[in-house]
Order: sequence, then C-alpha cells, then structure tokens
Amino acid sequence: MRRHRGAQESLLAVVLISESLVVFLGGLVVFGLRVLPDGIDDWWAIVAGAVLAVVTVGLAGLVRHRWAVVAGAVLQGVIALGAFLVPALLIAAVVFGAMYVYATIKGGALDERNAALAAQAETNGD
Repeated sequence: MRRHRGAQESLLAVVLISESLVVFLGGLVVFGLRVLPDGIDDWWAIVAGAVLAVVTVGLAGLVRHRWAVVAGAVLQGVIALGAFLVPALLIAAVVFGAMYVYATIKGGALDERNAALAAQAETNGD
C-alpha cells in the first residue's frame, strides 16, 4: 500500500520537479551566453545547471520532511543568484519562489483542514 501524501507534499513536489527543468535550461542559457566570469570555463554553467536540477528533483522526493521544505526554500535563493549572470533568470526565480511559498502555506492549510475533517468524521462514527 502506498504512503498517503498530503496536499503540501504533493504541491511542493510538483513545483520542484517543474523547476528542475527550468534550472537545467537556465544553465544552458548561461553557457550559451558565455556570461561566466573570466577564468571559469563556460561548460561549468551546464554542470551547475545539471547539479541544481538533480538536487531539486531529490528534494522533491524528500519534502515529507520539514528539513527538506526548508532546504527547498534555501534552494530558491540559490537559484535566484543566477540573476547576477542573466537578469532574466530573476523572473523565473520569482515565479517559482512564489509558487513554492504558496504550496507551502496553502498545502499546509489544506492538510490541517483535511485532518480536522477526518477527526470529525471519526467522532461521528463515519
């Protein structure tokens, strides 16, 4: 039998999985525009994008833990740092950051509501 996943966990996983694709593509953009500082080979942008994408996917599978939710929030800030290289990446960082915050808050509220409804149904004998 599969473990029950709450709304917060599901929403955060969807946001992080979607963001992983954007993060990888952002690494390709940085590579293509050749905006890394002098002395750093451009292929490191692809490596950084791939590593961040893998970390994002990994966190998506771990968001049932509180520490992973916090790590995901920190990761949003790390991804936003890409705007120093390509300012347009700030748009993606803000959009996904807002979705992450919404998923955290609204998903938690939905989980609390569902738990209260389940407890009420149990006391009513349903």
